[in-house]
Amino acid sequence: MLEIIKGAISLGLLWAVMTIGVYISYRILDIADLTVEGSIALGAAIAAQAIARGTNPYLATVISLVGGMTAGLVTGLLHTKLKIPALLSGILTMIALYSINLRVLGKASLSLLRMDTVYTVFEKLGFESSWAIIVLGLLSVSIVICFLYWFFGTEIGCAIRATGNNPNMVRAQGINTNTMIIIGLVISNGLVALSGALIAQNQTFADVQMGTGSIVIGLASVIIGEVLFGKRNFFLRLTSLAMGAITYRIIIAFVLKLGMHSNDLKLFTAITVAIALSLPIIKDYLNPPKISIEEGE
Repeated sequence: MLEIIKGAISLGLLWAVMTIGVYISYRILDIADLTVEGSIALGAAIAAQAIARGTNPYLATVISLVGGMTAGLVTGLLHTKLKIPALLSGILTMIALYSINLRVLGKASLSLLRMDTVYTVFEKLGFESSWAIIVLGLLSVSIVICFLYWFFGTEIGCAIRATGNNPNMVRAQGINTNTMIIIGLVISNGLVALSGALIAQNQTFADVQMGTGSIVIGLASVIIGEVLFGKRNFFLRLTSLAMGAITYRIIIAFVLKLGMHSNDLKLFTAITVAIALSLPIIKDYLNPPKISIEEGE
């Protein structure tokens, strides 16, 4: 049981980076960005191909981050400059990335067995494989959270948050909302690709299909984190996203332990997200507002 929990925590930390990326587009910008499903596989493909060609794993991971940022830039330009709806812009980029990912990999999947990864250094220091993943995952999540907490406290960061909240007010202040949307999508997809690179090196292979359903997993982690761990201030909100990703992975591990077939995981995740998103409506049905006699009159 302890090994199952340890494995869930290690995987949850890697997916937490992706969850934070989804949060930026979904909550901060108020955009359901489907580019995520292509950019996570893009990050994995770039990292795998670079490592296979002898590139330092850490440099390969940074290149993956840049690749994801480029994908976000494309989506942002399609939406802001060509006036294509945000949802459709993400879908177009996601479809294009499927072919690009195949080009990068050269085939449907690429193995990283017996190759050095970002975890190798920690394993050489004496950490077990699972602990190496947990340590690096904690470092990655901590760096991402601290950077974003600082960045969204800057003038540009505040403008991005305000753009998602009230774009008309932001325009009235003379701020270019299109630029803020592009920057937000660039950061979001960069983090998603970074997560893809870390996940690929953990599972020792990159697959062109690994992004399928990732947006739903990210949303599930975001909602679980917000519901269970709250969203009082921005730093705690970012931390709750990581806790949500870990909790989601623990739930999945226990569900599999109880006998659910792995083919049903996507269905289980979709139902979980649908229920979580419907909680406010469900609460209203269960606890209808009371109308006093004075109000009725």
